[in-house]
Amino acid sequence: MAGRILRPCPLTKAAFAPFGDVIEMADAEERLINGGTTTRYHDLATVDVGAEGGRPLISIFRGQPFAFPIAITMFERHPLGSQAFYPLSGRPWLAVVAAEDGGRPGEPLVFIASGTQGVNYAPGVWHHPLLALDETSQFLVVDRGGTGDNLEEAILAEPFHIER
Repeated sequence: MAGRILRPCPLTKAAFAPFGDVIEMADAEERLINGGTTTRYHDLATVDVGAEGGRPLISIFRGQPFAFPIAITMFERHPLGSQAFYPLSGRPWLAVVAAEDGGRPGEPLVFIASGTQGVNYAPGVWHHPLLALDETSQFLVVDRGGTGDNLEEAILAEPFHIER
């Protein structure tokens, strides 16, 4: 297997902060609403989709599972808006990001998210498309709709592999 080997690290708000938000109820501001019958976990991520007249889209993605080792050969980014993923199936999944390096993805990081953690990639953050694990999984996705070129892809010169 050619290329570097990376291992996932736990998804934490501090470690993921340079790339966007972690969406989880832990440590969130709680508000009782609807006459006290509902707890609202308030303001979990910054949705940023307004560039060039964009509008928010809410979708459900059904991701096919990947098995280890996982070969990573490309990254994508959305320069005009954020993109949030929250698991609906309660299964762990991977968030793979890379810092900007001269208009290309830089050093990759791999985070393992629990079945109760989501992420919100900030606009322009290089990331790999959805990586479900174990079984087919559904995700609530909030991203940008509208005109403008909101997708850039970068093929890596050398793949890397994710191992458990």
